[in-house]
Amino acid sequence: MAKERSRKALVELLQRPGNAACADCAAPDPDWASHSLGIFICLNCSGIHRNIPQVSKVKSVRLDDWDDAQVEFMAANGNNVAKAKYESKMPPFYYKPTFLDCQLLREQWIRAKYERKEFIHSEKQEPYSAGYREGFLWKRGRDNGQFLSRKFVLSEREGALKYFNKNDAKEPKAIMKIEHLNATFQPAKIGNPHGLQITYLKDNSTRNIFVYHEDGKEIVDWFNAIRAARFHYLQVAFPGASDVDLVPKLSRNYLKEGYMEKTGPKQTEGFKKRWFTMDDRRLMYFKDPLDAFARGEVFIGSKENSYKVLEGLPPSTQGNHWQHGITIVTPDRKFLFACETEDDQLEWITTFQKVISRPMLPQEYAVEAHFKHKP
Repeated sequence: MAKERSRKALVELLQRPGNAACADCAAPDPDWASHSLGIFICLNCSGIHRNIPQVSKVKSVRLDDWDDAQVEFMAANGNNVAKAKYESKMPPFYYKPTFLDCQLLREQWIRAKYERKEFIHSEKQEPYSAGYREGFLWKRGRDNGQFLSRKFVLSEREGALKYFNKNDAKEPKAIMKIEHLNATFQPAKIGNPHGLQITYLKDNSTRNIFVYHEDGKEIVDWFNAIRAARFHYLQVAFPGASDVDLVPKLSRNYLKEGYMEKTGPKQTEGFKKRWFTMDDRRLMYFKDPLDAFARGEVFIGSKENSYKVLEGLPPSTQGNHWQHGITIVTPDRKFLFACETEDDQLEWITTFQKVISRPMLPQEYAVEAHFKHKP
């Protein structure tokens, strides 16, 4: 009877504001709880909490036994109370992961909040908020694919992230301007759970570098240091903008990636299989997912500017091995692609339609013009 009463009380607590989504990743309908922190969490996050037993004690809301004191503690706390405490000094640029993000980001977020208490004690934010960071990361070689240790330096004052091929090198191998920098975790693509893809513009073409660090905290600190540098750069560049406007611009996850076949501008060269990445309005294609440079880039504008996406290929098309075609119409030409499956085709068409249905921003017209003048 007491067991049933406890369960009923907990299920009622789940209806309270803030408790209907996981306290850590916002997944809907959390079924677990940390009875030492007083929060409701999802199954995935409960697994991370189990790894910090000195901080968090986890139980199933419906399957485990609860005593009255534990239920009362949950009632006195809950997700909103915990958020007010454990996220009170969270800087606006810090990346707050959701259930769609990789395991590493979610784990380090949970550890930062409850184990290290980084958002209660702001001095613990030094590694990513000081405006300067240096250290070693394993970087994938452009030609041989080997990961080698390289020194990286991020300086807000210089407005750049640099890396050096030798420890005592005076000149950096690359200077990446904070203005054009992006970072996104790519564990599956890089083949490492801590794999981070950093991109920047070199001669207005996208350059990729792939890095990781054995320590999860280190690589997530690098990621947030890059976001902090971007945040402070954008605050200066757009002095009237609010944090809400700037935060979505700090780093971008790709809208979609995967293999498609493509043909050349004459549409007679036969189709070649390429790896495609949709990054905002740039559709890039690579021979290999880990190539440093794209073989080509296509700008995808908006429907107001005569861009459209069509299902299928023109009737005269030949040479495609894959049957599920997509045609992208731009003001200058048509681009023909083929997908292996109908599901892939639908996902790519949906992604392209989202981009095309979004009106272009003033600065995007300048990007479009640059694409038109590319050799």
